[in-house]
Amino acid sequence: MATTFPSHLLPSFAAEFGAVPEIPADPVFALNDGYNADTDPKKINLGIGAYRDNNGKPWVLPVVQKAKAILNSDASLNHEYLSIDGLASFTDAAARLILGDDSPIIKEKRYVAVQAISGTGALRLGADFLVRFRKAPVYISTPTWVNHSQIFGDAGFDVRTYPYWDPKTKGLAFDGLIKTIQDAPEGSIFVLHACAHNPTGVDPTRAQWAAIADAVAAKGHLPFFDCAYQGFASGSTADDAWAVRHFAADRGLELLVAQSFSKNFGLYGERVGNLTVVVGGAGTAPAAAAGRAVRSQLKRLVRASYSNPPSFGARVVSLVLNDPALRAEWEANLRTMADRIRAMRGAALARLRDLGTPGSWDHVTSQIGMFSFTGLTVPQSRAMRERFHIYLTDNGRVSMAGLNETNVVWFADAVDWVVRNVQ
Repeated sequence: MATTFPSHLLPSFAAEFGAVPEIPADPVFALNDGYNADTDPKKINLGIGAYRDNNGKPWVLPVVQKAKAILNSDASLNHEYLSIDGLASFTDAAARLILGDDSPIIKEKRYVAVQAISGTGALRLGADFLVRFRKAPVYISTPTWVNHSQIFGDAGFDVRTYPYWDPKTKGLAFDGLIKTIQDAPEGSIFVLHACAHNPTGVDPTRAQWAAIADAVAAKGHLPFFDCAYQGFASGSTADDAWAVRHFAADRGLELLVAQSFSKNFGLYGERVGNLTVVVGGAGTAPAAAAGRAVRSQLKRLVRASYSNPPSFGARVVSLVLNDPALRAEWEANLRTMADRIRAMRGAALARLRDLGTPGSWDHVTSQIGMFSFTGLTVPQSRAMRERFHIYLTDNGRVSMAGLNETNVVWFADAVDWVVRNVQ
């Protein structure tokens, strides 16, 4: 017989949690909810950072379909736990992908690679590690991916900013960026976007990256690269990894890289990520010892957080990256996505020019990757939603992957109208 207690002895959840403040919904996912609830047939979702094909549908990469079929037919696979630090064939392949197969860091084994819960999890794992063993002010770009400030702030860092977007040129605020690096306290941590900067789509040139590396090295700063779009930005995995490889191999800097395989494999829901830590001291016993120590601490953090990572998505990526034929097919799939996004950029710009839309719009094609920072104001962005059912973030960021041949003219016409009629 169940025991009952007088009501006054039961815990009062209102008393325990009544003081918890409610916060606004995540802006990107709230935008997506609004799009899903919209019944207008002309609606366009340009808020969520996910690739869509020319029919506006999610695209499962053909190479991923092939890899899944291979895995599903392998009777030797099971659902046992992975190691705490993940699937070794995946993490090693991920490190080689970002650092380069012929990198001296790979050959000298001066890296630690640990599987994480996509790029977000890799950033948080790195942040939790650094706050314990390399705490310093963390600098993120203005603007940046909305989650950066939360990840590093919640981990316990003093989060500061460096200039990145120049609204006058709709390009890189290079001088301000360099000055902030030079003026920052020695040994600060700089979060850098490896390629396809989110949200601006503006990347430094290689000469600018070299100057950034010089400034970082001169002050003893620690670079922490966020790489969510390798191969997706330019269509070339090597080109998109150039900055990381320059800092790590050419300049010999110790650094961290958080990798996501959501965009470049289309594995959004599988949460496949990797954290790579590059340690210094080529070929030395202290470097090897440092690597072992770093791995041990990362494994401790993983164990206390989610114990070990999921296996299926990592197996898909591992199979593709470690098989030459599948790797070549994947790179062809990447070019398909990158080329379609570039085509949509060109189509949008052409329509804006045909309309004579006020202002310069060359940045639509000079920017790279999934996103374009249009320069639309908050009222203009909201008018895009309210009048035209086109969903973009309030700061004017649009996912170019949401455009296709059937809606790009509607999008450009809407931009033209809000620029002319809304301040």
